[in-house]
Amino acid sequence: MKTRQSQKAPRGTGRRVLSYLRGYRFYLFASLFLALVTVLCTLAIPVLIGRVIDCIVGKGNVDFPRIFRLFEMCVACIGTAALSQWLMNIANNRMSFGVLRNLRNDAFRHLQKVPLSYLDSRKIGDVVSRVIADADQLSDGLLLGFTQFFTGILTILGTLIFMLTLHPAITLVVVLVTPLSLVVASFIARRTYKMFRLQSEIRGKETALMEEAITQHKTVVAFSEEDALLARFDDVNDQLTKASQRAIFFSSTVNPSTRFVNGLVYAGVAFFGALSVIAGGSGALSVGELSCFLAYATQYTKPFNEISGVIAELQGALAGAARIFEVIDSPAETPDAQDAAVLRAPRGEVVFENLSFSYTPERPLIDNMNIRVRAGEHIAIVGPTGCGKTTLINLLMRFYDPTGGRILIDGKDLRSVTRESLRHTIGMVLQDTWLTSGTVAENIAFGKPDATREEIVAAATAAHAHAFILRLPKGYDTPLGEGDALSRGEKQLLCIARLFLELPPVLILDEATSSIDTRTEMQIQKAFSALMAGRTSFVVAHRLSTVRESDLILVMRDGKLVEQGKHEELLARKGFYAELYNSQLQRAEKKEAR
Repeated sequence: MKTRQSQKAPRGTGRRVLSYLRGYRFYLFASLFLALVTVLCTLAIPVLIGRVIDCIVGKGNVDFPRIFRLFEMCVACIGTAALSQWLMNIANNRMSFGVLRNLRNDAFRHLQKVPLSYLDSRKIGDVVSRVIADADQLSDGLLLGFTQFFTGILTILGTLIFMLTLHPAITLVVVLVTPLSLVVASFIARRTYKMFRLQSEIRGKETALMEEAITQHKTVVAFSEEDALLARFDDVNDQLTKASQRAIFFSSTVNPSTRFVNGLVYAGVAFFGALSVIAGGSGALSVGELSCFLAYATQYTKPFNEISGVIAELQGALAGAARIFEVIDSPAETPDAQDAAVLRAPRGEVVFENLSFSYTPERPLIDNMNIRVRAGEHIAIVGPTGCGKTTLINLLMRFYDPTGGRILIDGKDLRSVTRESLRHTIGMVLQDTWLTSGTVAENIAFGKPDATREEIVAAATAAHAHAFILRLPKGYDTPLGEGDALSRGEKQLLCIARLFLELPPVLILDEATSSIDTRTEMQIQKAFSALMAGRTSFVVAHRLSTVRESDLILVMRDGKLVEQGKHEELLARKGFYAELYNSQLQRAEKKEAR
């Protein structure tokens, strides 16, 4: 069932946005002061022009000296207003983009604290869209608001005071009719929030689809699915177009609607003002004062147009802010216990005690598993795809917490030690390679930024990466990025070199040589043998030929530990492991026969 979208931003969204202004009080007060100066200078101009008109009414009554003095005062007011407006824009820019920077920092900082389950259950493109596109939308709304809202309110108050001094009765006409602008604007704005919210959500879907299409372009081309992907993109793009057009159309009706009301105000002022001039006598308007009054009537109603436009723009900004705050408010990773211990000089003894885990309650994965690993043992974890091998590693790294039972390292529950000390204790190389933007040396030293060049070279040499690194254009100083020409195997060698640099007491190798040719794999296996000497090692492998020398082989099936023992013992039992091993051996023999 489709949930009904909210008509307005979640309660407190605007207040939270304003809370980000606390660090920009100077710019806020400066903007208010400059807005006041701008408004006072702008409001003084109609008065001066009205006096100029009164200086030329009547034959032979032109007062040129006074006209020139008034003209000089007009130029001074115009110049001061322009300078104040420019400085106010600078202050507003500092506030808006400062808030944008802090908001993005908070969102990105929080993303470093969310549990792995948060990112596993969401499209990365949508998360990126919230932090980038929705934050930009918020900043645009704030910038427009600061620029027009302050001056608009001050202009309304200022013109109201000036008009009251000229003619209270006509001012009453203006005051009674103008609020219709706000009523119309508010009516439309309340109904456009959900449209802007939908626009942001569809934009997030489009970003996610583009991210998938670009990162998996080879797969799309390999299966000739370009047309199907294009059709999906066209569909989402059409949805975004319709949602955007609908949101912009309804929000754009604010301005013409309020201008219609403003036209009525101007006509009313002109009619009653003209009657006052014609009537003459005490308290009547002069021609210059009528001209001044008409100018003030325009200036009084103009801010209502601008503020109504700001209200419509703020609906889009609040919709973006609500989506960003959803990221910031997402549950963070369970913090370390206050009395969490720091692992010092760990031996590497690991115990899985009555361990149970499931990603979703209705689909249990690991159930009541018990394993004891002595320090320095080499453990292989094998089994078919989806049996829980990588999940076991995720639990050991505490990317997830068990739903039942516990994991002990050196006799301490993982939940009773700090995550930082735990992850410094365990070194991991995954099947999926990941390199950050930076040089080759910086990527190898990712986990140990203070490593010397000699240490980096030694680690690369141990990982058999030194030779191909020297063939790169700038060797260890070659920058890496999205467009680098490294093969998948070379990237994985760099990831393995990171492990050689830190030499942690516990190792996790999750298909660590899956993208490396056979000859290099043999060299890596020799290097790993030296590296694993005296260290507790967990090796997740599909190729059973690589785990025959392990101290203990854990055979998993459907989330359960079905067998454990050494290679020869498991073969002798003729159970599930023997079945897996023999099937792989037969496939290998068939390949050789070909």
